[in-house]
This record gives sequence, C-alpha cells and structure tokens, in this order.
Amino acid sequence: MNVKDFDFYLPLELIAQDPLEDRSSSRLLTLDKKTGEVEHHVFTDIIDYLNPGDCLVVNDTKVIPARLIGSKIGTEAKIEVLLLKRMENDIWECLVKPGKKARPGAEISFGDGLLTGTVMDVVEEGNRLIQFSYDGIFEEILDRLGQMPLPPYITHQLQDKNRYQTVYAKHEGSAAAPTAGLHFTPELMKKIEEKGVEIAYVTLHVGLGTFRPVKVDNILDHHMHSEFFSVEEAEAEKINKAKDQGRRVIGVGTTSCRTLESAAGQDNRLRAGSGWTEIFIYPGYEFKIIDGLVTNFHLPESTLLMLISALAGRENVMEAYKMAVAEKYRFFSFGDAMFIH
Repeated sequence: MNVKDFDFYLPLELIAQDPLEDRSSSRLLTLDKKTGEVEHHVFTDIIDYLNPGDCLVVNDTKVIPARLIGSKIGTEAKIEVLLLKRMENDIWECLVKPGKKARPGAEISFGDGLLTGTVMDVVEEGNRLIQFSYDGIFEEILDRLGQMPLPPYITHQLQDKNRYQTVYAKHEGSAAAPTAGLHFTPELMKKIEEKGVEIAYVTLHVGLGTFRPVKVDNILDHHMHSEFFSVEEAEAEKINKAKDQGRRVIGVGTTSCRTLESAAGQDNRLRAGSGWTEIFIYPGYEFKIIDGLVTNFHLPESTLLMLISALAGRENVMEAYKMAVAEKYRFFSFGDAMFIH
C-alpha cells in the first residue's frame, strides 16, 4: 500500500491557527462508513447521532507544558527541549534543538537555574535522555517554566493554555492533545449523558510520534513510536458490557481508538491494564472494539488518515476530505470535526 494513496491537496489557509471561542461551535462532517454519504452540521448536532445506550469512550490524558527554553551552562547558547517520555529517576527522553549543542555531559539551565538538566545519552532518532535536577515538585516547576507544545503547523502563540486541554483532562503525561476531544464542553457532555449515552474513560499519553511523517513509500515499512496507555477495570467492564449487549462503542479521537484496539484480546474483549503500544492501523485492519469515531481532519499521508480509512474505507474518506476542502472546513488540531458512523 503506497503512501501516495493517502495524499490530497490542502490549501494552507485551511489549517486552523487558533481555537474557536466556543469549543462546540465548530463544524461537523458526518460520514456513513457503509454508504459513504456525507452530511454537514455544527458540532453540537453530534447529540442527534448518538443513541441511548451508546458507549462514548474519551481519552482523559492531560497535556503537560512540555516545551522548555533554556541555555547551555558555560556558553549561554539557547537550547529548546521538548519532553517526550518520562523514564525513571527524573530522566526524560527529549527532543532537543539544536542537537549539536546537547552532547552527553552538557548541562542546561531553565528559569535561571530553577530547573537544570544534564544530557545523559543519545537515543533513537537523535533524541536525548536528560536527567533533571530541581527543588520542589517537578510538575509545579514545569507549570511555571513550560509552554504548551503545539504542533509544528500551528504558528500562533496560544493565549490560554487550557484551550489545548479537553474539559475532562485528568492524568498528566501528553506531549500533544487528543484533539477530537477539544470540541466537547461540560454542558454538551451533560446533555449527552442525559440522553442515556454512557461515558467511559481511558488514558493514552499522546507522543509527538502522532505528527511524525511517513517517510517510506510502502506504508508497511513505517514504524510507529510507542505511547503509554492505561485502561481501568471499571471502564473495561463498561465497554465490554456495551459490546455484549450489542450497543455501539464510539471512540472520541484516534488516541481512544488506538487504546481500545491495543488493549483488546483476540476474543474481542477489552483487557484492563497498562502498557506501551506501537499499534499501526491501516486499511485491512479488523476492528475489535470500535464501531464509530469522532475525529478531526488530519494531515495528508499521515498515519491518522490511514487509521480512519481503515474504519470507513479509503475511497469514502478521500472523497469526504475532498468535500471538506471544497467546503472550507478547518483542518488539524484546532479545526473542525468528523463523525464516522
């Protein structure tokens, strides 16, 4: 399967640079995965597509302000560090720019020494292992010094950090937001529950591998970065019960989808537990848990576009994307939404 099968023309002006004032006022394109039929709505209309008894699964990860700007001790050279993956003993795997200034042994100061980091090693893709030293609580220091790590295609500075968090964000650890969830407000969540839709929570800490381009022609040669996920026993029971009773399980975002499909056994039942996943879903994949998906509009040739093509059919998805471009939908993290049903 060739990466060019997932290419489409996207005018740059359709990349949303800022979130809408009202989260739930974005547009919603609905796609029938069986017929390919497309309809145009506003996001609050999602409630009309959810049925009593449906189980809506959201990812309750919380984005940490993982972008740190520091200076190299000794030369004062500016260094940017992006926290990717927490290891043990205050060691993080990080993306560092410029890498040549961060060789093993280099020390970096952040916030006039409030936080310091020592480069321990160089690992996969040129990332660095950095051990941090500080007094106090790491998360509080990060909140003071860190910036939200917005995707590279967003060039505007975010005014309010909370606009890059879902309203149900709970467990800290993501380097990027599960953006399909950004459309939900507390009021909309309440209405959905009042309709008789069950909400289940899973956690997947989104890594920047989400935005990693596919650099190979044959997509089967692409390697996914690993991401940490967790499913609690009570949530697994909710979702399994819905499946047993023939009720729909609808994921909010590709991250919820990847969590559910990673934690499912060969018997199509969800297992509680936690671990690391490198699951890569592309056309031909047989879904074990997911029946429908709320998602944003994704990059051309991206693994996320391949995932939704596996669910709704490549031809249906590419045709829907062509329509979305023609109708000037807003794309990517702060953009509009799509519901595949």
